[in-house]
Amino acid sequence: MTSGAEPVFVDTNILVYASASGAPFHTAARSAVECLHDTGVTAWVSRQVLREYLATLTRPQIFAQPRNPVALASDVRRFQARFRVAEDSAAVTRRLLELLEEVPMGGKQVHDANIVATMQVHGVRRLLSANVTDFLRYAHLITIEPLTT
Repeated sequence: MTSGAEPVFVDTNILVYASASGAPFHTAARSAVECLHDTGVTAWVSRQVLREYLATLTRPQIFAQPRNPVALASDVRRFQARFRVAEDSAAVTRRLLELLEEVPMGGKQVHDANIVATMQVHGVRRLLSANVTDFLRYAHLITIEPLTT
């Protein structure tokens, strides 16, 4: 991950991998989140990312059984204290609709587009993600920082 003072938006998969010890890239994700915190980089998530985190870890994964909802609620409270949380506002919806008209996408890709719209509305250009290919269609709008290279 590139260091720098510019804020970084943290994708859901980073939080999931950092939290689940059996997850692929667990160590890399944990290190990346700690590095952001230790270097003072403003790290962002959104309400969507927090919901996706809960949805992911309350169902069985290849790398983990469903986690206790009470423990997950505690995780989300900790994330809210540690990260700046971008609100899903009318401005985000307007930008999402513009992206739908500008960039070919559909289905689950709309969730990624909403992350990009949220980033743009909140002035965050960098995205830390383990799913780089999901965001390549937005590379002209954001800087994608892969978890691993």
